[in-house]
Amino acid sequence: MPGEAFEHVSQAAGEVLPAAEYRTELYRHLRETEGVVWKLERAQHFHEPDIPSWAAMMSGDWDRSLALMDEMRFSEDLPPRAELRRLRIVEMPPTPYLQWEIVLLAARTRAGERVRALQARAVRPLEIRAPLPELLVVNPGLMYEILYDEIGAHVGGRRITDPRVVEGCARGIAELYALAEDMVAFHDREVAHLPPPDAGRALSRHRRP
Repeated sequence: MPGEAFEHVSQAAGEVLPAAEYRTELYRHLRETEGVVWKLERAQHFHEPDIPSWAAMMSGDWDRSLALMDEMRFSEDLPPRAELRRLRIVEMPPTPYLQWEIVLLAARTRAGERVRALQARAVRPLEIRAPLPELLVVNPGLMYEILYDEIGAHVGGRRITDPRVVEGCARGIAELYALAEDMVAFHDREVAHLPPPDAGRALSRHRRP
């Protein structure tokens, strides 16, 4: 059962890398790896001030956010010799962040990334103890648990190399991915008709106490 593999992540031995070191190491591995790279995203809000489109959305300028998104070159982010398959868990109705990200991920899908959406009710039986972790599986012997702080800002990654844990999580993500829907189809049906996201609601919900 995939949930059993995910439960082992928090207990697995791993080395925590700060954000800059994590990115450098990850991109080096992504340039070299072949096969399938799996990414699992579960949290419904992230803090991404380095992305101009996100900043425009949070400032309430949805039209500019979309225009800036159109300028992004998603194909340049893809691993040169591997296939990135991203599974995005979605709570409905979406948070302002998630509404923005679904539009972004639909664009990434059109650019060649293999992104699918899975509604959260499908994974709740696996989350009796805790939400699913944020994971990036690079190869059978390397996985990162992606780390965020309390407001959803990226702070680094935890390198995990236990093959039993890594391979178990890869199988678990693959099983969930098989149940999921192409992100463009999901976007067109569930999100395209929505009004612009309410950035004020996002700020009030995720502001530090």
